[in-house]
Amino acid sequence: MTRHTIRTDKAAAAVGPYAQAIRVGDLVFASGQLPIDPATGAFPEGIEAQTRQVLANLAAVLEAGGASLASAAKTTVFLKDMNDFAAMNAVYAEHFPGEAPARSTIEVARLPRDARVEIEAVALVTEAA
Repeated sequence: MTRHTIRTDKAAAAVGPYAQAIRVGDLVFASGQLPIDPATGAFPEGIEAQTRQVLANLAAVLEAGGASLASAAKTTVFLKDMNDFAAMNAVYAEHFPGEAPARSTIEVARLPRDARVEIEAVALVTEAA
């Protein structure tokens, strides 16, 4: 099976030695996306805005690999503060209006650049990339 590195300038570049995503066969493995605005490099304020930016970045990476949020099979959400769960979850639900993927949500001590949220995903390829 062939392994392809996925890159897009429609999402923030990786902040370390890793790929935005890897496509293997009919699966796209998207690295954790931070709330970095790809145009400015800045973070929006607040958990809702950060979650929206993370999901926009994640959607762009998945689409570059021929997948989408709608084809996500599994996500993992990393929260800096579990008290942000309800607000993050409300925004997350807007982006997965149909059948949502399997998901884990974990509170972590710290995220890169002190982000409040990071989300990674595994998705099924739905189109040629």
